[in-house]
Amino acid sequence: MSIVRVHDKEFEPYLSEELIKSKIREIAESINQDYAGKMPLFVAILNGSFMFASDLFKAISIEAEICFIKLASYKGTKSSGHVITAIGLDTDLIGRHVVIIEDIVDTGKTLSEFLPQLEHMQPASLRIAALLHKPEATVYPISVDYLGFAVPNKFLLGYGLDYDGLGRNIPSIYKLIE
Repeated sequence: MSIVRVHDKEFEPYLSEELIKSKIREIAESINQDYAGKMPLFVAILNGSFMFASDLFKAISIEAEICFIKLASYKGTKSSGHVITAIGLDTDLIGRHVVIIEDIVDTGKTLSEFLPQLEHMQPASLRIAALLHKPEATVYPISVDYLGFAVPNKFLLGYGLDYDGLGRNIPSIYKLIE
């Protein structure tokens, strides 16, 4: 892995593809055990979670369903502070065991606004699987039940994470060189 340039910024290697895939297998094993016989519904938050959701769902060996919702709160390298729902949830959650798939929990604002909407839909249980969590940046208390990596409060790129639309297709994770 070497330095990559996206738009006007340079990024250095942070988490390798191999390390990410290994952690995802661990998360999937925990979910497979916790939800055996329960047929959970995974709700993946787009756009950033698409790679994590795909790899995680492929490692899930129990009966499960997946759907997608698009929420956004980023513009450039900073959180906009506003959560925008672009694609709504069209699946009935009453009595379902729901696992939210999120690429990264940063300030927690997106999930703090989205979770009450889901709870209103009366799921049997509601848990969060996040590949990344920035504890130093968290403003809204969000409990991540299945966590890949706690990371520093740095701007990250790759494996679904973008910088103004680019870099999502990089198979590992890079951090901004400041």
